[in-house]
Amino acid sequence: MITSGTRFGSDCDTDDQLSIDPMTLLRRWLPGPDDPPPLMALATCGRDGYPRVRHVLLSEADDTAVYFHTDTRSSKVAELADRPRASIAIAWPEVGRQLVAHGDVHRAPDDALRQTYSRRSRYLQLLAWLNDEQLVGLSAGERRRRWARFDETHPHLDAPATWTGFGIALRELTFWRGDPDGPSQRVRFVRTADDWKSEVLPG
Repeated sequence: MITSGTRFGSDCDTDDQLSIDPMTLLRRWLPGPDDPPPLMALATCGRDGYPRVRHVLLSEADDTAVYFHTDTRSSKVAELADRPRASIAIAWPEVGRQLVAHGDVHRAPDDALRQTYSRRSRYLQLLAWLNDEQLVGLSAGERRRRWARFDETHPHLDAPATWTGFGIALRELTFWRGDPDGPSQRVRFVRTADDWKSEVLPG
């Protein structure tokens, strides 16, 4: 059973920590739809073989995947086109929680693009339109003038054509829980053909 409290390191009854559906637990850890989305570290593999990591906003999660949205012109999109696999990490240090996971990447449904974009802050909506190679080569003052002018002349913005989304169908999730009265603990879930295999690991 998932508990409703936010005591440090707590989330579900100890007896249920190996049998709970990990995607259900993940959604329990995530903020509600009206709260700011969490930052998620996203790791991809560069064309030189070295990993690349950056933070993105986690848009949503369902029974199989987590989703994020980004610019089609970004390096991460090119890297995912070459190798559609990714790792993620999210931390909630104030409540003693961390999640690390990885899985296979696919395009998110197009019908979610508009809705997700509408939930972004005004700053991020503007950034999706203006953060391009043309603007980056200008002086700081000119960039700000063009930003302000675009902001003033476009009070209502729809998602640009370069706005896209991805889902990561998670194959493995490891939940870390702190414990103010003892050692921390990790529980790992690995996707099998039709279920999840779980095990407790040292913290």
